[in-house]
Amino acid sequence: MCRSFELQGHRGARGLFPENTLEGFCGALAVGVTSIELDVAMTVDDVLVVTHDPVLNPDLTRGADGAWLSTPGPAVRALQLAELQTYDVGQARPGGAAARAHPLQRAVAAARIPTLEAVFEALAPSGVVVDVELKTDPLRPDLSPPPADMADAVVALARRLGALDRLAIRSFDWRGLFHLRDLWPETPLGWLTAPETASPLWRGDFARSGLSVPASVAMAAGGAARASWAPDFAELDPDLVAEAHALGLRVVPWTVNEPADMAQLISWGVDGLCTDRPDIARIVMSEAGLKPPPPYPRS
Repeated sequence: MCRSFELQGHRGARGLFPENTLEGFCGALAVGVTSIELDVAMTVDDVLVVTHDPVLNPDLTRGADGAWLSTPGPAVRALQLAELQTYDVGQARPGGAAARAHPLQRAVAAARIPTLEAVFEALAPSGVVVDVELKTDPLRPDLSPPPADMADAVVALARRLGALDRLAIRSFDWRGLFHLRDLWPETPLGWLTAPETASPLWRGDFARSGLSVPASVAMAAGGAARASWAPDFAELDPDLVAEAHALGLRVVPWTVNEPADMAQLISWGVDGLCTDRPDIARIVMSEAGLKPPPPYPRS
C-alpha cells in the first residue's frame, strides 16, 4: 500500500507525555508524527494559549505552591498570561482519571501552559503541521472570545510568524470554520463531529436536514479543496469513509489508541489517525505497508 497518510499526535502524544505542553510536543516529534493536534484558548489579555480545558482541570493542574487544585477553575479567559503560567501542568494527578487512562505518561517537572506562539516557534524547525482546535462553545460564550475573533487571531499569529503553510484549523463549533472558509479559504479546515457535539450548527440545522454526517460536512465545507472530516472513530464504517471520499473530504478520525482499531481504519482507507499513541500507530502503519513519518531528533 502506498498513499499519503497523516499521523497526528493528539495534544502532542498524550499517552506518553503531558498533554498540550512544549515538552510533550517535542516528545511527539521525537517519536515521529506528521502533524500535532492541539487546543487553543485565549487569556483575558488576549494571548492565545494551548490548553484543552476552558477552566483549569484539577486532574492535571497544580498551583504555585505545588498543591493540586481542589476544584475546577479558574477560567483561562479570566486570567492574565502571567497568572496562568504560575500553574504546573507537567503531571497528571496520581490516581486520577488521566493518570489511569495514560499510565505510561512521563511527568515533566514544572511544565507550563504554553502560548501558541511559543509552540509554533518550537516546532518550526521540524516543519510539522500544527492543527489548532478552536475551543469555543456556543453554550458557554463567557469562556472564550467570539469564534470569528479566535479564528482571526490564530491566522494572524501564523501569518506574522511565517507559518501559514504549517497551519490547519479544526473545531466542533462550526461558526469559526464558516468564518475561515469565507475569509481564509487557503487554510485547511477540519470539521469535527461526535454524537454528543454541542454546537447547534451540527445538532441543529445540519442534523435536522436529514443528510448523512459526511454530506453535512461537505455542505458546510462548501467545496473547499482542503477540507477534512474529523469524526469520533467509533462513528465510522467503510461506507461512510467511501462516501466522504466521494464528496471530496479527507477522513482523519480521533482518538484512536488501540492497534486493532488503527488497523481496521487503515484497511477502510482513512487518510490519517489522530492518536495519543503515535508510537503504536507507527508500528501498525508499517504492518499495513504505510511509511511512518521520520522522527525529528530532540535538540
